[in-house]
Amino acid sequence: MRSQVLSNSQIDSLVQKTMTTFNVPGMAVAVLKDGKMYHKNTYGISSVKTNAPVNENTLFGVASNTKAFTAAALGQLVDQKKIKWDTKVNDIIPEFKLYDPYVTSEFTIRDLLTHRSGLGLGAGDLMVFPATNTTTMEEMIHNMRYLKPVSSFRSKYDYDNLLYIIAGEIVARVSNTSYDDYIANHFFKPLGMTRSLLSMAEIDADNNRIDGHSPVDGKLQTTGYTFTQIATPAGGIYASINDMGKWVQALLDEGKYGPELQDSLFTKATYKELLTPQTLVRSGKGHYNTHFTAYGLGFFLSDVNGYFQATHTGGLLGIVSQVVFLPELELGIIVLTNQESGAAFNAISNSIKDGYFAIKGQDRIKEYNDRRLESERKADSIVAAVDRDIAAQLKNKKTLPDPADYVGTYNDSWFGDVIISHQNKNLHFKASKLSDLTGTMSFYKGTTYAVRWNDPSLKADAFVTFSLDIEGKANGFTMSPISPLTDFSYNYQDLDFKRVD
Repeated sequence: MRSQVLSNSQIDSLVQKTMTTFNVPGMAVAVLKDGKMYHKNTYGISSVKTNAPVNENTLFGVASNTKAFTAAALGQLVDQKKIKWDTKVNDIIPEFKLYDPYVTSEFTIRDLLTHRSGLGLGAGDLMVFPATNTTTMEEMIHNMRYLKPVSSFRSKYDYDNLLYIIAGEIVARVSNTSYDDYIANHFFKPLGMTRSLLSMAEIDADNNRIDGHSPVDGKLQTTGYTFTQIATPAGGIYASINDMGKWVQALLDEGKYGPELQDSLFTKATYKELLTPQTLVRSGKGHYNTHFTAYGLGFFLSDVNGYFQATHTGGLLGIVSQVVFLPELELGIIVLTNQESGAAFNAISNSIKDGYFAIKGQDRIKEYNDRRLESERKADSIVAAVDRDIAAQLKNKKTLPDPADYVGTYNDSWFGDVIISHQNKNLHFKASKLSDLTGTMSFYKGTTYAVRWNDPSLKADAFVTFSLDIEGKANGFTMSPISPLTDFSYNYQDLDFKRVD
């Protein structure tokens, strides 16, 4: 089996080919094996604005790989007997309320971490995403009560960010310190993670950090920040490849660290709890003869080629990351990038795993690129059809509705106000709490308009479908994404606007 393991030069070649195939400007990759750093290297540039090279101290957004730190922080508080995994959230945050009073009364700290709340995929993310949102922590907690469930409590998996933000608030209230300070003092400092930050202001001021990148019309464009500061427990850590290597090695060592592994971040019982399946994600075979995938506490868990695997991915605007570790093999893989292609990190991590599994003849780069191109072709076809329909409507001006019937202020209970105005012969959309969602609206069909956001790197243009009163004047609207590739955090499906002015 050993002869199949990729050498350092082979990993370098794999990464370079992946970056070229998926148009990724910069990466950092590490492989840990048998308690040592088997491979660590950095590639490309941190930003197309500066062309500065990526180095081992460059800060990358690890995104949702932050969730494992949040879960582990709660585990430390469990170890200290300050809380239990099944402590009710209301015992710590009395003002926390969900749509169903029964669910509110039964909701536990464990439920915050396991994506089984009954809320839909990414429910409420538009309160903290993108980063220009002005919703406060107090407003977000209050607004949770307006998010309607899509399934029964604890019955199925739907990925959620907001409840991890609530989990971070539990950490802050129980420890009587800020979430950021808690993570820095209880994880970064003990592990010597000197190039890891949580403060957006500090990240922005750091001269050795990446920019996110998004391909727009075939050219890379830098992106803005993704989440607001209050969303840090769900996805806010920026860290170097050096520091992430220290974190993943501690995970492989069951939380132990230090020259002789004499210190520990948490007890063995907490370590086991973090890696115990809590919510079934899917069953059935996939890559590596996988029979199940579940979510634990901050990690996806599965069987791969007969081994237990813990992993998580992270996605921000223009940034994706992946952490994979297989304790039985003492193997850890970390891929940090400054472009939004998840296909790129999967191609790298799976190619590396193939070596340790003695799997030959798999071209993971081609496999993921073929899949990506097919998805993009389908999405481009859908968007092009919408563009053709809009152009046809503009030619037949007799069919265009009177824009005066749609102008006004509309409100959604958790998202806030949207102002629809008429400027330069077009309707315009502007969200009061989220300046990113500002754009020009074009008539599509019936009572539906297509809104194109001013920032094309968001890749989240939307349909706006108005409802009318008996006079034919708009009294509300709903939204949906135009492209099937729109990020799930644009949870348009949960919005229901009513005219207020």
